[in-house]
Amino acid sequence: MNYKESVELLKKYSYQYYVLDEPLVSDFEYDELYHKVKEYEDKNPNKVDLTSPTQRVGDVILDKFSKAKHLSKMWSLEDVFDNSELKEWIKRVKGEYLNFYCEPKFDGASLNLIYENGALKEAITRGDGEIGENVTLNAKTINSIPLEIEYKGLIEIRGEVVISKNDFIKINEERAKNSEALFANPRNSSSGSLRQLDPKVTAKRKLTFYPWGVGKNDLNYFLSSEMMEYIYSLGFRELPKRKVCNIDEIENFYKELIDERENISMMLDGMVIKIDATTTQNSLGFTQKAPKWAVAYKFPAVEKVTKIKDILLQVGRSGVITPVALLEPIEIEGVMVERASLHNFEDIERKDIKINDSVIIIRSGDVIPKVIKPLIHLRENVINIKRPLLCPTCNSKLLDEGTLIKCQNISCSDRAINSIIYFASKKCLNIVGLGKKMVEILYNEKIISDVRDLFNLDRDKLLILDGFKERRVENLINAVENAKNPLCFKFINSFGIEHIGEVASKILCSKFGLNFLNITKDAILNLDGFGEEMALSLLEFNEVNREKIKELIEIIKPIEDKIVIKESVFNSKIVVITGSLTKPRDKIKLILEGFGAKITNSISKKTDFLIYGENAGSKFDKAKNLGIELISEDKFWEMITV
Repeated sequence: MNYKESVELLKKYSYQYYVLDEPLVSDFEYDELYHKVKEYEDKNPNKVDLTSPTQRVGDVILDKFSKAKHLSKMWSLEDVFDNSELKEWIKRVKGEYLNFYCEPKFDGASLNLIYENGALKEAITRGDGEIGENVTLNAKTINSIPLEIEYKGLIEIRGEVVISKNDFIKINEERAKNSEALFANPRNSSSGSLRQLDPKVTAKRKLTFYPWGVGKNDLNYFLSSEMMEYIYSLGFRELPKRKVCNIDEIENFYKELIDERENISMMLDGMVIKIDATTTQNSLGFTQKAPKWAVAYKFPAVEKVTKIKDILLQVGRSGVITPVALLEPIEIEGVMVERASLHNFEDIERKDIKINDSVIIIRSGDVIPKVIKPLIHLRENVINIKRPLLCPTCNSKLLDEGTLIKCQNISCSDRAINSIIYFASKKCLNIVGLGKKMVEILYNEKIISDVRDLFNLDRDKLLILDGFKERRVENLINAVENAKNPLCFKFINSFGIEHIGEVASKILCSKFGLNFLNITKDAILNLDGFGEEMALSLLEFNEVNREKIKELIEIIKPIEDKIVIKESVFNSKIVVITGSLTKPRDKIKLILEGFGAKITNSISKKTDFLIYGENAGSKFDKAKNLGIELISEDKFWEMITV
């Protein structure tokens, strides 16, 4: 058997195993053929068939994902939660005499596959529906996504990337062992797995792709059900259940899915209902967010009773302390549940939840269970749950704002990596080349433990790290040096202090400069736009990190920037900037702030001006509908130079 024949046979084995779930050979036989093909390809790299199953796992590790535009918009779905809401929707679309295509709804990560001339050209996450992230290398590692199809036209095939219940549990168990944050639900797990910068990590996660629709295409089907049968015939995995229903059959099929959901390996959170006739779909069209001809009929929440054994405090990457209930294990829809979210300490107090309480837990769809309420009549030997005063990781004093409790120590190991990444980001100190991946390497290799260590990097220690050649090390050290002498507001903003963003940092610097470290609560409250929460957060942060901040001031010598407000039409006005601009957006923001403008990111009735460039999109349309004054970039430059 020659190489080409071996590849075709390997494709057949893969399709039977990963798509049809009906393996033709043993794992040993499959592996034997796989390695035979791989061995040939290693020796003959110029003769490799790019659609060979061996090419699914790439060796390219990305620095970041690039943005990519969908050929046609990816829409969301309107939700209905009971039969009365469903009937209202059917009445609204005048669907009493229509047929509906019904299928299970997996709550995973939506993905858009673009095929051209039969080859997988691009895979794009949903994003905002118009622009997503290019995850093509990762998508190619998913065995249920064909690398080539028989249809040769340009087509977008949309679907859901999902993970099985058992694999979801295994991933979380592994993350718990590595002291990593657990995925809240299979959707987060699927999305996180799909967005790994290293495709080999994605390949290990055992993801599955189920198609549910098409975008741009030249197909000529009058029924969605027939079109999807054709899509399945191209080599995609079929949904476990689907049915064309008249109005009287929808509810029965919905109940069938609820009864059988425990037997389906992937978690379901509802049923998608589409008008089957594509001509009717086209005539109904879309709202701003969703097709008028389809809805998601959500499943009811599942409730169980168990007991809280203890409370675990998790420190998130931003320092937020989250209480998690450790439960007596209980099975919900085939999954053994041992933890449940308590949301925050205000929620615990409001519901009067205590350790050793028997509690009702609820899971709606695929979300990790939440504790709803304690069963007071079963209460005995309970222990009150106290608000923590000190961080469970670093033992530093916590910021307690009632709802939010947060560790503000920039050296806390549970938040240090995130603190360093934010500190080095473009809108803060802008240490070029110091991205998430490099920060993680330097932290894990104990080269740095907090932001101060960035300014004392040991060249010799860096050079012995894997992948750190002379030029890379030189570039990093130069980038750190160039980050010194930042503007005062960038220095303050780089700490990521709760409630103190870029605008608040500018106000602090314009009034106090680097003396922000010593100001009183009254002085903070006298600042325009500062409230009680902002004052307490800043004071708490200064108290916990005072010596570190002083040390950093000595090292990097921030520049005290005084902002002098000039008179202009923008004075005290709310301005939004959108679209592709010829000048850096940060430069335009600084100019506007110099003219007394307040810059925000979202359009509302309070917005005074929208400054726009090319491809302005939805913000432009919304501003126009609200009657907000629209200023092109060219006009803006004319206005400020007059």
